[in-house]
Amino acid sequence: MKKRQRVKKNEDFQKVFKKGKSFANRQFVVYCLPKEDQSEFRVGLSVGKKIGKAVTRVQIKRYIRQVFLELNDEIRSDMDYVIIARHPAATLDFHETKKSLEHVLKIAKVLRKK
Repeated sequence: MKKRQRVKKNEDFQKVFKKGKSFANRQFVVYCLPKEDQSEFRVGLSVGKKIGKAVTRVQIKRYIRQVFLELNDEIRSDMDYVIIARHPAATLDFHETKKSLEHVLKIAKVLRKK
């Protein structure tokens, strides 16, 4: 995932939290904020310390980034996304993570049909 595809600044996170809409399941919360002036989506990740030690948190982030890379063509590109991992996300493998994120993104109506 390229640097320009990441939400990094605190002010950008706060904009998505305040103005965006949230959608959730047991493993993830996804905040979505439409941005008309951008050509590709941006993703911000939040995995808290309560979820596990550093190795676990980094693994969850890698899984989420990989899911977004694989779904690149299907996800609406004019939006910012912030993904918050919940405690059950620590027990998922990659395929379960992908299935769970696809579920939340379908609820949010940001996935295009195949």
